[in-house]
Order: sequence, then C-alpha cells, then structure tokens
Amino acid sequence: MMLYVGLAASLLVGVLLGLLGGGGSILTVPLLVYVLGVEPRTAIAMSLVVVGVTSASGAVLHARAGRVRWHTALVFGAGGMAGAFIGGRINPLLPSTALLLLFASVMVAAAVATLRRKEAPPRADSTPAPEAPTLPVPRVLAQGMAVGLLSGLVGAGGGFLIVPALTLVGLSTPVATATSLVVISLQCAAGFMGHLGHVQLPWALTGAVLAAAVTGSVVGGRLAGLVSPATLRRGFAVFVLATAAFLLVAQAPAQVRTLVARAGAWPWLVAGTGVGLPLTLWRLRLVRQR
Repeated sequence: MMLYVGLAASLLVGVLLGLLGGGGSILTVPLLVYVLGVEPRTAIAMSLVVVGVTSASGAVLHARAGRVRWHTALVFGAGGMAGAFIGGRINPLLPSTALLLLFASVMVAAAVATLRRKEAPPRADSTPAPEAPTLPVPRVLAQGMAVGLLSGLVGAGGGFLIVPALTLVGLSTPVATATSLVVISLQCAAGFMGHLGHVQLPWALTGAVLAAAVTGSVVGGRLAGLVSPATLRRGFAVFVLATAAFLLVAQAPAQVRTLVARAGAWPWLVAGTGVGLPLTLWRLRLVRQR
C-alpha cells in the first residue's frame, strides 16, 4: 500500500518540478525516507538519480526552445560537479541524523527563498535574452562548487540557489531557470558518482519513482500556463516548511518526541512552522515596503 502512496507522491513531485521549473525535488528525500521507508543515506543517493534524470528531461525541452545558455551552464556545472562529487564522498562521514537535520535546514532555506522570490517583468518580445557578455568565471565556479557540495551531501537539486546566482550574472529568470536544469543534472550525476562504493541502490524502486517523477514533470509542464506561478510558489513554500518542521521534530531526542506525541502537539508544531513563518515573512516584507 505504501508503495502506491509513494509512487503517487513521486508523481506529485514531478508535477511540481514541471510547474515550478525546479524546487519540487526538495521533497524527494523526505518522500523516500518517511513514505517508502528507505534508509536516509540510500535515499540521498536515490534522490540524485531521480532529480538528475528528471531535470535532464526538462532541460531537453527548454533547450529545444532556445532558453538554455550552454556556456554559463557548463561553467557553473563544472564547479557544481566538483562540489557534488566531494559532497558524495563526505556523506558517509556524517551520521544519518545529522544529514536529515541538514536537509531540513536546506528545506527551510528553499522555502524562504521561494517566498522572497519576485516575478520577473515580462519581456517586450518573445526573443530569449542574450548570453551575458562577460561571465565572471571564478565567481561562477565558486558558486557552483558551493551549491554542488550541498547537493552531493543531502541530495537536493539546489535550484533555489542556482537560479538567483544565474540571474546575478545577467540571465533573465526564464533563461536562468532553464539553464539551472542543465546544471542540476550535471551535479546530480557527479554527486551520484561520489556515492558509488558505499551505497547500494534498490534499482527497481528507484526506476519506479523515477518513471513517476518524469511522467509528473511532463504533466506539470503542460499545466504550467493554467496556474498562477506566484500563488503556486507560496503554497509550495508553506508545504515545504511544514515538511521541514516534521523532519526537525522527527530527529529530536526520543524524550522530546514522546512528550510531543503525548501532548498531541505534532499537528500544532507542523502548522505553526508551515503557516506562522510565512505570515511573519510576509508582514516583515510589508513593513520594509512602507
């Protein structure tokens, strides 16, 4: 029964990837660990496969539309691959609890970045933005290595960090989003190579989750024009924060978890983090605008 629930959730992750152009992959590790019962270290390696292949399929569609900037993608991706490989090798040195706590922190950062992200103003024509004339190669390589290190460690694609970094070097948001999918697929491949030798993947389950996610990404891509991106991102960010709250409480000491369970406080903790933090950020944003 849980297998079918997990595959349905994988389909949803793919739909979110198609709708948001990235970001939905942050849910892959919690899905594998808490729904499908995969050991955390194995789940991180599985996530790199699922996220990498799903991102590559999305990148192909964007490349056909001329939105991928290959020079930028390869420079950023080179740093990302180096960092991801190192992260994959460091991964076995950290306990599973520390990895899940780090992943929960990444989820919070991703949700906050999603809430703070602004819509790019529409272009006057449909012509893609030109490649940035001067690419700061050392800075882009360093940024790529930092994001890749995080990706290799915890299995997150890192699109919430890559897209803003690419916009800072002169790419428009749609082009940065498309280019980030190439970067994510490259660093996921390198991160997975870093995990080889100390993780054995259940390939049948990995293939099933991957097939569901890729199918969902195609569906999400077709639905993208029917949903308000801003509304979708806000709802997604709240859901990610709620999931992060669940992860943090789940990794708390046994005595704390027992007290929380006896008090029936699980729903309140999750709801408080998932709803209270976005409302606080929204209020602070209003104050800054005055």
